[in-house]
Amino acid sequence: MGTHLTERVVKAAEIGTRKYVVFDEDCAGFGLCVFLSGRKGFILIYRAAGRQRRMTIGTWPSWSVVAAREEAKRLKRDIDRGEDPMDVRTSARHAPTVDELVDRYIDEHLPKLSASSAKDQASMLKTLVLSEWRSRKVADITPTDVDRLLTKVAAGRPRVWKKTATPIKVPRAFKSTRSKPKPPPKTFKPTPVRANRVGEVLRKMFSLAVTWKMRTDNPATSFRKRPETARERFLSFEEIQRLADALCADPDQRAAGIIRLCMLTGARCGEARTATFDQFNLDLAIWTKQAAYTKQRRVHRVPISHEAVALIRLRGDAVPKGCPFLFPGDVPGQPVVDLKRFWERMRVQAEIPDVRIHDLRHTFASLLVSGGASLEMIGRLLGHTQIGTTQRYAHLIDTPLRAGVNAVGEMLKPRLRVVGEGETGTVGAKVA
Repeated sequence: MGTHLTERVVKAAEIGTRKYVVFDEDCAGFGLCVFLSGRKGFILIYRAAGRQRRMTIGTWPSWSVVAAREEAKRLKRDIDRGEDPMDVRTSARHAPTVDELVDRYIDEHLPKLSASSAKDQASMLKTLVLSEWRSRKVADITPTDVDRLLTKVAAGRPRVWKKTATPIKVPRAFKSTRSKPKPPPKTFKPTPVRANRVGEVLRKMFSLAVTWKMRTDNPATSFRKRPETARERFLSFEEIQRLADALCADPDQRAAGIIRLCMLTGARCGEARTATFDQFNLDLAIWTKQAAYTKQRRVHRVPISHEAVALIRLRGDAVPKGCPFLFPGDVPGQPVVDLKRFWERMRVQAEIPDVRIHDLRHTFASLLVSGGASLEMIGRLLGHTQIGTTQRYAHLIDTPLRAGVNAVGEMLKPRLRVVGEGETGTVGAKVA
């Protein structure tokens, strides 16, 4: 026989020699459990799949009697539908977290990508995603959470302003201990493009989460994409000449050779850095880039110029015998890793402070266009798999087309001829 549980009954329940349960007469299986410590909690005892289960609803007074009873009735309705509330709670407690999803994504998906892409995506996930969602459940992430995260990424992070000049070192004896040096100011630089890349990574990761049965939908499917302005920086002939002079004058001819190869072939910097001698057929002037070294993860076979062939022959004489790389690095068995300092020096000497190494690839394409090459030809030489990537150079084709139109106009424009004196005694011009 149960007791009608009320707040007064719960408050009056005393500690016994052992824990005991006072069942409610209005809801079968629902009761108050009094522990030896004096703590009081509401429980529900039920049967599911032929076995008896005991589930804790909550403690008193955090849960009132009325609220606990209503929760017990709701759970019993779920039990009548064949569900087991204890299994649901256990599954939710052990549900995979975003930290576990990121680990699996890095272990199973990133090895399929190129080394640079895998490194970049891992960095984005660890520094931008896990810092916000590390302990969150995968199933709890909503499209609102995705939008909030990408908005924060697009706003940028505080970056320490770095001085270009080398600070003067002051002897320790002359340093003042009264005032501490002011920390460098921090500035925020918006990064909308980075937010788009993070959104693309999240869309792929949650798509795999659906495949891996971690959730039923993808919250990043239609994330808001920030507008991007494609960078179009092409070197003029004067800038190319200044860069060539700076490359010739620099003592680091190994790094200079990488830049020259990028300029002569339109290759990406990573493709030039990791190039090996067995990729080149110098007799046929062909460069076969292996899938492991290309962005598209596919073999890319392109012709190269005689100047590029001459550069490769010079590198063959410069590197140690048996070395596979055109530009071996300081670590044995590895190619050159970084060109940041060298390129900063070249930008200063050539007076091109806003030019990136990748802009040499755009310059190569612009020179092809000025020579009359079609978009299809440019796409094949640059290794583009989609015509949309090559369309960024479409407006440059106007230059040779305009020259042709002007040539036709020169032939067809009206010619003026001088006519003699007329009846009025004046000399004039007449359109032929």
